[in-house]
This record gives sequence, structure tokens and C-alpha cells, in this order.
Amino acid sequence: MHSNRTRPNLSQIAALLDVSVATVSNALSGKGRVSNELADKIRATASDLGYVPGTAGRALRTGRSYVLGLVLPDIANPLFPQIAQAIEHAAAKAGYGVLIADSRGDVAMQTEVINRLLERGVDGVVILPRRGTRISDIGSPIAVIDSSSTPGNTVSADHWQGGQLVAEHLVSLGHSKILIIGNNPDSNVQNDRIGGMKSRIPAKVQSETIWIERLEAAAHVGCSLGLDRKFKEGFTAFATVSDLHALRALTELLGCGITVPEQASVTGFDDLTWSSAFRPALTTIHMDMPAIAKIAVDALTSAIEGNAAGDTPPTPGPVRPLPDACESVPMTLVVRQTSAPPRLTAA
Repeated sequence: MHSNRTRPNLSQIAALLDVSVATVSNALSGKGRVSNELADKIRATASDLGYVPGTAGRALRTGRSYVLGLVLPDIANPLFPQIAQAIEHAAAKAGYGVLIADSRGDVAMQTEVINRLLERGVDGVVILPRRGTRISDIGSPIAVIDSSSTPGNTVSADHWQGGQLVAEHLVSLGHSKILIIGNNPDSNVQNDRIGGMKSRIPAKVQSETIWIERLEAAAHVGCSLGLDRKFKEGFTAFATVSDLHALRALTELLGCGITVPEQASVTGFDDLTWSSAFRPALTTIHMDMPAIAKIAVDALTSAIEGNAAGDTPPTPGPVRPLPDACESVPMTLVVRQTSAPPRLTAA
């Protein structure tokens, strides 16, 4: 069904106030010589009519596209679509669209897709870098979402604090041997999460870290990680660096006949949408994606608009909301069914 009501435009506002379209345009954009009284009247009329500036018109007037680029390291990873959605929502509220590119976990591809986005005229780029890579100046404003230990980072979940929450939870349940599971020792995020865990594991509690080279399909792994052996050594808590790793660990433990959470506890990270859907539901760490996205987009658009206004010096390259460090967003513990006091010991 089509509405008979046409979208308000500059000509309608000009006709109502008996002024030129140019005067209306200047008043709404803050340019030109328009008296404060008339400018207020024009803005009030535009608001009453429900006038919304067209993106194409804005682009012609300002020379900007009002589009941001977003580079993700692996769209197949279920975490990154959730981040993309949060970025898109934050960008839309700021009046920007988003073009998404996948670097496929490859450094050369990461550079290529950044250049491709710039060629398509984006005003700035939000980047979630490939593990262990540093983003150099690309000649355009960028905001980096990674770890607070990543040079040039703009905003991050507080991965260290999240790791502390995991360790404090497992220790409080009475676990005396904790196995920490990661898959990439070059990842700043994983190292921060693991470092946070270790910082809250007391000397009386034994811990060990293992690295999984790759995540195979959970249905076909059998007991290949050797978690059954670790359980027999007395490990009753398995703290992983992501929900995907937690699912792998949970699947293996159950497949080896080790019950969760009665005999072993498993924890994850990121609180992916499915982490509460299977049984037992996963105890994990929740990331405040809307807050992270807002900080990244606000920092990026401030740099873009500062450049457009002729700020000196210009602000290409990484942008930060704080002068000396990235902004860290606290994480929260979500306790579900995969963690409990160890009620049965290993044989």
C-alpha cells in the first residue's frame, strides 16, 4: 500500500516561510548568512513537517559519502555478525551507512579490503584486525576494535577483567585444578583473557594452559584434545577463551563420559546467541557490544567531522576517545548450567 503523503522537502519549507530554497538549505546546514531568528523558524518548521535530509543531497553539499567501512577478520565466526549488527545500529543513529568487508583472516587480504573500501569513498573505517596485526595509518580516519594491549586501539571489551571474572567464579566454586584452553598464542585478545584468569588464580590452585591448533567439527573430534586425560589428572574446570572453544570442550567431555557440571565445569567467552540454547547452557562472559560499537562509531565520526570542519591538525589514522589509552568496556559473567562445585572426583 502506498501513502499519499509525500516526503517533506526544502521547497515546501521555503514556500511555507516565503523564503528561498537556498536560505532553507543554509539554515539547516548552518552555512551562509541567515539570521538566528529566521534560522530557528526554519528549523522549527522542518521539525514540524518531519523533514529528514536526504543522504545524496548531504553528500553533494559536503563532499562526504556518509558511509563507513567495516572490516571483519572472519564473517563465518558467529561473533562477528553480532558485532557488525551493533556497528550498523550505532552508525545508523549517527546518520551513516555501513559497507562490510571480510579479510578472511589474511593480512594481505586485510590491506586489500581496506583499500577497496577507501576506493569506494567511505568516510572512515572501523577495523577488527586479524590476530596479532597492527593497523598503520591508511590516510583516512580509522577506529580499531581489538584488545587494550593492541597499539592504536580505539575501544575494547575489558578482556583482562573478563578473564578475572572467570577465574574468580571457578575458584569460588571450589575447583582446585583449572585447565585454560586457547588456540592462538599470537592473539592479543586471547592473551589478555588468559592473563586475567591467571591473575586471579591463587597459588593454592593449580592451572595449566593448552593451545588447540584448530577447531574441528565438534561431532567428529572424539577425545582428541585429551581432556579425558586431564580430567583423570584431577582437572575439574575447563576455562576456554571463546564460546566456540567451550562448545568443543563440552562436546569432548560429554563424549568421553564426563558429566557437566557434576564432574567438570566449562566456561566460555563472548555470550554468543546460541550459548544459552543448548543443554547444558553455557556459563560465559558477556561483551557489551552496543557500548563498544557506540564508542568506536562516535570516535570515528568525530574525527571525520573534525576533518570536514578543517580542524588542525587533521585526524587521519587511528582515532581514540581517550588521549593516552583505548577505552575499555567492562564485561559481565553470565552463570548458566555448565559450572558448579565439583561433586565427583576423577577416578
